[in-house]
Amino acid sequence: MIFQSSIVISECAIVLSSCMIQLPPLTIFDVETTGLDPLNGHRIVEIAGVRMENGDISHEHPFVTFVNPERDIPWDARRVNKISDEDVRSAPTVDLVLPRFLEFAKGSLLAAHNAQFDYGFLEAEKQYCWGYTDLPDCLCTLTLSRNLYPTAFGHSLDAVCRRFNLEMPVMRHRALADALLTAQALLRMLKDGKIRSMEELKRQAGMKSLSQTR
Repeated sequence: MIFQSSIVISECAIVLSSCMIQLPPLTIFDVETTGLDPLNGHRIVEIAGVRMENGDISHEHPFVTFVNPERDIPWDARRVNKISDEDVRSAPTVDLVLPRFLEFAKGSLLAAHNAQFDYGFLEAEKQYCWGYTDLPDCLCTLTLSRNLYPTAFGHSLDAVCRRFNLEMPVMRHRALADALLTAQALLRMLKDGKIRSMEELKRQAGMKSLSQTR
């Protein structure tokens, strides 16, 4: 059973009409957590992902679920993501959720904004899963923004969305809303940055350095 967050998925009209890159399947994902550092005991409390096929965001069947972190959610985390202990009390634990997420993402590359954070939590949470859990390679839209717009003021997801006049969701700092926003931002950067090949995208979005951290 998947415990879904109450987030309305809006339509995205962004297309890659002027960008000739042939994208492989992508899963754009986001995690909400109890804190910033998985090495200090912080855990995932929500994870969401959306598939992108041939440059089109699939809105119909996203992956989204709360995750029971098996610990209390600190006040400062609740203040940001508005997720309470009660929200996650009856949610599945990560050993059940992560294999389901990876099945959802099967056959695709991952992408996230500030992937060192989100991907880092996936790496840390692998220890709670039975057996060996292999993660797909991951693109980072934060790194992509820094490389494409080196003189821009700020590269947070908020800053990137302001740059492209993307509408901010009501449920900002929730996993599904942020995954969808990241997907829209990625498409805009691919078009605006005139990324023409996967080799260029991998180089600009830092996938090689992420792979080397494993």
